[in-house]
Amino acid sequence: MSEIKENEVYTTEETQELLKVSNSTIKRMLKSGLLRANKVGKQYRILGHEILRLVSPVVEQKAVDAYQKIKTKTREKVKDW
Repeated sequence: MSEIKENEVYTTEETQELLKVSNSTIKRMLKSGLLRANKVGKQYRILGHEILRLVSPVVEQKAVDAYQKIKTKTREKVKDW
């Protein structure tokens, strides 16, 4: 099994293989908004970040918290400039 890379772009077929689900399941996830994707032509492209969010929302929340902490510190530093 290969590692899901956060900044990699995956096709629906690659996502199927990674998640070990059927094509119809991927379509349902896309239609319901559970899995977010961008449509390029007639095909969907899914960011690795979205797959990771789906698989492990706890990991995503930790990343968001770390980002918010850095953002707050940066704002505090530059507000006096």
